Amino acid sequence: MTQTDLELSYQGISYIFPGQGAQFVGMGQDLYMASASAREVFDQGDMALSFPLSELMFQGPESELEKTINSQPAILIASLAALTVLKDFLHPFDPKPVAYAGHSLGEYTALIAAGALSFAKGVLLVKERGRLMQAATESNEGAMAAIIGLSRNVVADICRDCDVEIANINTAAQIVISGRRESLKKAVELAMVKGARKVISLPVSGAFHSKLMAPAQKGLNAALRSNQLNDPRSAVIGNLSGRQLNTESEVRHELERQLCGCVDWEKSVETMISMGTNTFVEIGPGNVLTGLIKRINRDVHLVNVSDSDSARKFAGENITSIRI
Repeated sequence: MTQTDLELSYQGISYIFPGQGAQFVGMGQDLYMASASAREVFDQGDMALSFPLSELMFQGPESELEKTINSQPAILIASLAALTVLKDFLHPFDPKPVAYAGHSLGEYTALIAAGALSFAKGVLLVKERGRLMQAATESNEGAMAAIIGLSRNVVADICRDCDVEIANINTAAQIVISGRRESLKKAVELAMVKGARKVISLPVSGAFHSKLMAPAQKGLNAALRSNQLNDPRSAVIGNLSGRQLNTESEVRHELERQLCGCVDWEKSVETMISMGTNTFVEIGPGNVLTGLIKRINRDVHLVNVSDSDSARKFAGENITSIRI
């Protein structure tokens, strides 16, 4: 069987990676115990960070794992370990998905998976990203909230009137806003007046994906300038544009704006569907992204790969047609 035949047999599948908030104490421990390849991922992460982050991931305490500087590299490493285990079960085949994508932090995981960023440099860059974001939250009183049941245009009007911003377009009916705490409070009250079905305050430490992250973005851009990026070897769908990032310069331009820009997850998903995706595999802790995609398109198949059992099951289901 040729490589072309193999790629055709895997068409329709895209890999997606979770963002901050997916962390929990114990995540990835099953992978570490079950797979030498996964252990290598965790060990390389610890080595790159000069810190036993894997111990914090497996044992806690939760209060330390939840810190942005720790949670972001932890989620990235756990997600890449799950991907490595999945590839082990698919071996000797290494089929390419239709596309890679991730939500906010998860975009870095997707870029590493697609070869646009090295693992060691990516881990360090994400740790610095977390540090800078945490520092930015300490200099302003920022917050975020999810508005359920209002259109994008109505939410945009609310943001303009209250001096807050759209941070995430997760689905047509779930839009996250971000800004200073007092301004956000006014926006939430106005959203309820305008008929929002529900408004949920998010348990985050600051106003991510808003202009209040400008100091963090400035520091991150300095770090990006000292890091080598490559052209992605596979399709990566960018958060901000919802379009494919094809070159190193497009990747760099995306990351240089991401912290202050809006994550248009709905458009990213629609782009992957237009490219032929009919199955989304969320790789890493949690199932937030598959939950969102269920609300974007009910016709696609959704899978979560977070441990060795789920990786084995998915690989077994998809490799049967390959092995002749």
